[in-house]
Amino acid sequence: MNRTLAIVWTSPNSLLGLAFGLLALVTGGKAQVRRGVIEFHGGVPRWALERITSGTILALTLGHTIIGVTPMALDIARDHEHVHVRQYEIWGPLFLPAYAWCSLLAWWTGHRAYRDNYFEREAYGD
Repeated sequence: MNRTLAIVWTSPNSLLGLAFGLLALVTGGKAQVRRGVIEFHGGVPRWALERITSGTILALTLGHTIIGVTPMALDIARDHEHVHVRQYEIWGPLFLPAYAWCSLLAWWTGHRAYRDNYFEREAYGD
């Protein structure tokens, strides 16, 4: 897919990620660009990720943005999160509903909603 088209196609989700990134920046977080993606860490998003997920999720991808708890967490999760970036480039604005559907389907069939989600299995290389 053409890079410009990929950016446009993922833009609704990337804008959401940029909003979380801005929240990180105004609350003491930092930003960096790695492998063509804007990464944010720290601030309120770090606090929220740690509280909501009990510290089990190191980073979260929204389009061409990745929100991480710390720079080290981003280093650890980068390859995994870049699989999600590619998934966003394919699914565009349909990614979040498709992801939610896969989690619901996994849970409904007696599997783990997160780890057995199709998108996570792909990102983990299962």
